[in-house]
Amino acid sequence: MKFGLRGIQALLNSSGNPERKFPSIHIAGTNGKGSTAAMVAAILTAAGYRTGLYTSPHVLDFTERIRINGKPIGRGDVVSILRRLKPLVQRNRTTFFETTTALAFHYFAQRKIDIAVVETGLGGRLDATNVLQALISVITTIGLEHTDILGNSLSKIAYEKAGIIKPRTLCVTGVRDTTALKTIRNIALQRSSSLIQDRAKVKMRSASIHGTAFDVLAGRDIWKRITLSLPGVHQIRNATLALNVIKVLKNANKLRVNDSAIRKGLAHVQKYTGLQSRLSVVQKKPLIITDVAHNPDAMEAVVRSLEELRVGRVALVFGVSQDKDFLRMVGLLKSIVDRAIVVSAETERARPAQDLLRAFVEHGVPAEAETNVKTGVQRAMNFAESKQPILVTGSHFVVGEALAFLQKKKYLTISQ
Repeated sequence: MKFGLRGIQALLNSSGNPERKFPSIHIAGTNGKGSTAAMVAAILTAAGYRTGLYTSPHVLDFTERIRINGKPIGRGDVVSILRRLKPLVQRNRTTFFETTTALAFHYFAQRKIDIAVVETGLGGRLDATNVLQALISVITTIGLEHTDILGNSLSKIAYEKAGIIKPRTLCVTGVRDTTALKTIRNIALQRSSSLIQDRAKVKMRSASIHGTAFDVLAGRDIWKRITLSLPGVHQIRNATLALNVIKVLKNANKLRVNDSAIRKGLAHVQKYTGLQSRLSVVQKKPLIITDVAHNPDAMEAVVRSLEELRVGRVALVFGVSQDKDFLRMVGLLKSIVDRAIVVSAETERARPAQDLLRAFVEHGVPAEAETNVKTGVQRAMNFAESKQPILVTGSHFVVGEALAFLQKKKYLTISQ
């Protein structure tokens, strides 16, 4: 892993600067940035824009990272673009993520998209995506994650995320922590950029594992009975942030999006973007839910949502990467878990299952360790039969391997 913009800038400068050939929306944050990016992209696609979406990491297949109007990049396009870039990649010694980012930008430029929605990989200031001169920057939330890289305080992490704010542009944020918000506000002020805080008020209408309906009051704008195809109360906050992004760009005469497109996009986020494993039902008998939550704040949102949706106590398949605060995650999960099956994904980044086993046992949760994700999911299915819901979570790698097993597909781990 390498941080800094020198490598990506050299690669793009020597290959025609494709990042300058389309307008973009740039999104950073600790949690919610992938979902928010997908919601914004879904609305734009529903409005008739040819919309590029770049996110990471993928869940099941590498091509998920680069999409236009929800359709993944073709494998042939990956090969042809990388074949052209290979000498430059070797000369500049660019990383996997830098190369993938360049691949996305070349693909978007080649296909003449109208606009791109781009999620940062890690942080923001030194992230490879930060070569963009975006129309608007978006910062979803700030939490303690990747503290060894981004800093060990909310203020330091906010400083890194706010690095995507460009001079004299717009920035919308859903951050509510006062310390982090102060840092973001100061950086926006230094760069003569307008900072808009999402202060939307929400009234719930209905909620199920298949989605949510609610009313939104955002300033003078009122949206009645918005339907969101993503379940979980935490996704409503991401949705109001996405609505604010669209509203700000409309007011700045950067976009034309009507109310119908907003409703259509939010009602069909998965259809328009391919987003998956956000409290997603992937099988009904037994009920299997997957979620890529991989830090305590995200896990708290998952637990709270499942409790509010009254899903019941679950059989859990759980694995994490070594740099995650798994003890806090286990402490949060114990309130909804009937039995835990702990696993290690097939990556050197995975935490040993025995560490997780000890943690669950110490929290009084019946637990057992399996040798891999596949056997863990099978064990949970045998245990649950058709009556108890199964939750697979903790890591993109674990969820990816679980989906590959359930869908009988191949899975290639890429540890970025």
